[in-house]
Amino acid sequence: MKRGQGEASIHFEHDAPCRDPQDHRHCSGRWRGVISLGFGPGGKRIRKAVSARTKTEAREKVRALREEVDAGVTPRAAYTLADAVDAWLAQGLSGRSEKTITMNRYMLQPVVGMIGQRPLRKLTAADIRAALEAMAATRSTRTVALAHNALERAIRHAEAGDLVRRNVASLVRPPQGQQGRPSRSLTVGQAAAVLKAAANYRTSAHIVLSLTTGIRTEEARALRWERVDLEAKTVAVWRSVRSHGDVKTSKSRRTLRLPGAAVDALRMHRERQADDRLRAGELWRDHDLVFATSLGGPLDAGNVRRSFRAVCKAAGIGEAWTPRELRTSFVSLMSHQGISNEEIARLVGHSSSRTTEVIYRKELRPVIATGAEVMDDLFRDAG
Repeated sequence: MKRGQGEASIHFEHDAPCRDPQDHRHCSGRWRGVISLGFGPGGKRIRKAVSARTKTEAREKVRALREEVDAGVTPRAAYTLADAVDAWLAQGLSGRSEKTITMNRYMLQPVVGMIGQRPLRKLTAADIRAALEAMAATRSTRTVALAHNALERAIRHAEAGDLVRRNVASLVRPPQGQQGRPSRSLTVGQAAAVLKAAANYRTSAHIVLSLTTGIRTEEARALRWERVDLEAKTVAVWRSVRSHGDVKTSKSRRTLRLPGAAVDALRMHRERQADDRLRAGELWRDHDLVFATSLGGPLDAGNVRRSFRAVCKAAGIGEAWTPRELRTSFVSLMSHQGISNEEIARLVGHSSSRTTEVIYRKELRPVIATGAEVMDDLFRDAG
């Protein structure tokens, strides 16, 4: 009699002569469970099989296999977590920049190195938890959380492809990792020293603008002269160097009044850039970028970091600073002057004042004031 679709059979498969024809308790071999899934396009029967040491265990595996089939899942025994991660990185991040893909691959490397060869259908929450706890022993809490998030998305991608029944990563809460390097803020004295030292560097205007307006480093690098009005003393922050060219959030698209220090720095910078254009001649590539290389091309993030560290060293505050801390310094300085959460969030383009409050909660004070005038008062004598 032919076996119908979804029906299963369990039998003992010998690898030596049978000693117990009735129960096979003393026989050498394994119990096999087979479930029929109908026929393929070529007329060949499609089967899924499981293997176990005992008949009871085989029945349990067949039952679990049937539940997966009934749920529409088509697991492959050889499909591993590493395969799922590779598939997600190749197909699940469509439209994302190469930098984003590389970052996610880097975050997942420790986990894949520990449990990547586990068959995805056999992966457990305990496996995930153990791998993340091993990561947490040497990496920051944020890194562990990012790895967990990427892992959850990779398995969800496999789940959408009917390759696994459930996403076990979603059952795990990422553990606390090591304390990462916290963002710091310049004091008024340190900020004034940085502005003074920056006057001797090509990146002077970049530093002044970032510190006195709080724009993101990726927004400054994408800024074009067409968005800067030095007569009206305004700058329109509408672009970034992200893969899609847009700013981080809808509220990040904003027009800011420029403090006097930033206006003066940008005027001097434009004159210096005009000299660069003359020297470059036919080699100049005009992208209308405010901050560009000596040939007009876009600035590399690494070059911006190195230049800023040089300025910090010249200012006598050490080299352990990053350009993004100009933005945190802006927020802290504004807060120190009594500006409200809501106003600071509006100035820096946060999606909500909650973001500003959570990140800078130690510095913020609930008093309302204004923006560019404060920076003018702080750095009126800084040159």
